[in-house]
Amino acid sequence: MSTQTHKLLLVDDEQDILEFLTYNLRKEGYHVSSATNGDEALTIARRELPDLVLLDVMMPGLDGIEVCRELRQMPGMSDVLIAFLTARAEDYSHIAGFEAGADDYINKPIKPRVLISRIKALLRRAPNANNNEAIDMGGIRIDRESYLVYKNDQQISLPRKEFELIALLATKPGKVFTREEILNNVWGGEVIVGDRTIDVHIRKLREKLGEEFIKTVKGVGYKFEF
Repeated sequence: MSTQTHKLLLVDDEQDILEFLTYNLRKEGYHVSSATNGDEALTIARRELPDLVLLDVMMPGLDGIEVCRELRQMPGMSDVLIAFLTARAEDYSHIAGFEAGADDYINKPIKPRVLISRIKALLRRAPNANNNEAIDMGGIRIDRESYLVYKNDQQISLPRKEFELIALLATKPGKVFTREEILNNVWGGEVIVGDRTIDVHIRKLREKLGEEFIKTVKGVGYKFEF
């Protein structure tokens, strides 16, 4: 699907950020609307039903978390993709965002190439997207059809469960997957496995792909970053 069919809504109380992001995203062919506060964002979202909302967390009035919750309750918006734009890197704020219904976090200062890569990855998750498309970010390429992983174009051999684990984490960069989610998605009802099994697979993936891609969130689970 061409980028021209994708509608993006940018929400940030800093006008210079809105102008910077709007310029770069329109260059990529996206249809871009913008809002400077939560109430305006909800009005525009209700009217335009965007495919993706890029939402600042810290705003006067309705903050990003509150806007996210309201968007999720809005008719026709339950499946909209929502990514927070934030300078806050604390894990607890990320967890609060994901609990409110966010799909991703993008940290400020925002680099256009990284932002565009993240947007493309997010849009591949949309209900009408091809879920067999390869994931390509941060030098890591995951081909879900052929079960192959590449790092900087060099093929890396992974057993099936390691592949399924990294493919799961990479579907939502920045999202913290709980241990329960990982067990249900990767192992399902095959056998009873414990936390130790997940830890071993994570350790092996870090050895093969690098320490920088998989982060531990203590007491919660793991997330993929690039």
